[in-house]
Amino acid sequence: MAGHGDPPEGEPEGSPRGEDDEYRSTVFDESFIRAARLQEYSARERMTDHSHAVRKVQPKPAPDPAGGGDRGGAQTGRGRFSNGPKQLLLLLMVLVLSFGTAVYLGLRNPYRPPPLRAVEQARISVLPLVPEGRVPGGTPDELFAHSPAARFREGAAGITLPGARATGEFAEGQVMAALTIVKDYLVASSLDPDVLMGRTVRPVRVLLDPEQQGQFDRGLTDPAADGRHDPIGWLVRFDPATVARADSQVRVRGTLTYQETSPGTLEVVSDHVFVYALRPAGPGDGATDRSVAGPVRDASLFTVRRELSFRFTADDLPRRHTVLVSSTAQAGPQECSAEVPRTLRPLLAGERAKPHNPAATDPYTAGPVAPAMCGTLSPLAQPTLTGGGPAS
Repeated sequence: MAGHGDPPEGEPEGSPRGEDDEYRSTVFDESFIRAARLQEYSARERMTDHSHAVRKVQPKPAPDPAGGGDRGGAQTGRGRFSNGPKQLLLLLMVLVLSFGTAVYLGLRNPYRPPPLRAVEQARISVLPLVPEGRVPGGTPDELFAHSPAARFREGAAGITLPGARATGEFAEGQVMAALTIVKDYLVASSLDPDVLMGRTVRPVRVLLDPEQQGQFDRGLTDPAADGRHDPIGWLVRFDPATVARADSQVRVRGTLTYQETSPGTLEVVSDHVFVYALRPAGPGDGATDRSVAGPVRDASLFTVRRELSFRFTADDLPRRHTVLVSSTAQAGPQECSAEVPRTLRPLLAGERAKPHNPAATDPYTAGPVAPAMCGTLSPLAQPTLTGGGPAS
């Protein structure tokens, strides 16, 4: 017979013993629940002082093994357990959808670069300026002090940015980003020593739209007087076999302007004058500019005016790319040549331009009209040293 603390039908089979005895009271099987006696004080009994009378609540009869008994409990149990497969199925569906989404996002990179768009070729015009007499020579400081570039700033400090304001579709930060890219292009193409002496072109090329890089490459490898493929339209470059730099600083002055020419298109126009102090290349020159002890006496100035127009879209700014729309350059003093050289050919101190005649033009010949090949460098653009005219 079961004890006072045991279930009426004895201890369930497999019940733990020994060190787990303290948890035996938490094991409730079906026979224990049926035999339980529930006690609840009645309202009258709770009103009686010091009364311990209780009202016994008889347990429900055990279910009929033949199918009778507590149908509600069985139905409740079936309802409770019948939701299990549905919840499991729902959980599996969530896991499958999550896994599929992760795989899809992993295979599809949301940061793929946008497809290349068609970009028109840049229009290029380069005008060599021929001096009327001998090229003045002297030290770089003397030449700069007695030239129109006397008050120009040195290097990148001469490329000043205007105040940026928002336009129709470009925020103030986007306008400033476009101006900064243009300044970087001017520094790379007009001031970088390695670019100037022909050792590299990469700092200029990486700033161009990929669709324009082909035109850029062809202009450097296969120059042509077609208004599209003159290398000087892209950058300033000298021949290190004949020319060396007499001063490490380039004098610069100019302006930058911008406007939104059409919805989603920002145009930046630069107009700058770059003045270089040059000298003849010597035995120690070549791949690098050699250091010269003392002032250079045989230096001369070479001036390049560059007017460039750049175009931006909102997609160009994060990639730091720009489209060069047009480029106009005037450079001198140098010789007039019927061919398009790969580099600039400055006339140095004491040199004089050879007499030249304009190329013959036949108006009856079909095809594009060749632009004017040369101009004349004004004497006002040349340094005038103290005590008279230019030094030779």
